[in-house]
Amino acid sequence: MFKKNPTSVRLTLRALGYLLSYPDAQLRSVMPQLIDALQAEQALTAERMEELKAVCEHLAALDPLEAEARYVDNFDRGRQTSLHLFEHVHGDSRDRGPALIDLLQTYEKAGLQFQAEELPDHLPVVLEFASTQPPEVAREFLGEMAHILNALFSALVARNSPYASVIAAVLEVSGQRVQSVALTPEPPMDEVWAEPEAFGGCSTQGQSKPDQPQPLHFVRTPRAERAPEGVSA
Repeated sequence: MFKKNPTSVRLTLRALGYLLSYPDAQLRSVMPQLIDALQAEQALTAERMEELKAVCEHLAALDPLEAEARYVDNFDRGRQTSLHLFEHVHGDSRDRGPALIDLLQTYEKAGLQFQAEELPDHLPVVLEFASTQPPEVAREFLGEMAHILNALFSALVARNSPYASVIAAVLEVSGQRVQSVALTPEPPMDEVWAEPEAFGGCSTQGQSKPDQPQPLHFVRTPRAERAPEGVSA
């Protein structure tokens, strides 16, 4: 039975974070234990638990290479489905650095030392931190990220990804409403990674286009300003 305010969500948050990790052989071998951990605290609805059981069984049944390839397709190909939460808000802007520092300070103030290989805003890392906190603190902490989680959930639903159920479970255990939101269209990957033209030209910046003649301008330098012979100006 679903508890509206379970006294503990530690195992649930850790299991959800682990389920969102890269599906290597070790992770796929412990799917039954993950299901047991999710059931232990009864922090999720029966419907959500059935979804998560299906996700675990699906990952365990997949060919190992297929499971790993699908994970990469889901989370490493586009900002909308990135598990790095601040990427949804700041992208690659300089604002992301201070946000990551603030998050690290949050971890440190709780008496924890960050040693993960991932960045501190990676969702499995965030969930592991939340699992160390009292339930009400964990819910408040994750609740501040509900808008990002709902955007991630919506993007995964649009891709028909079973991982959408895991994000929905994170929202649910945080006491947040699971809802679809409008997504900002992303440019195609080829366009994002395209190299800029070296000599594309831009007439609005005072330079002619490649197919137009480009006039040369000679400016006479006064004799007093010329560099002496043998000295480069």
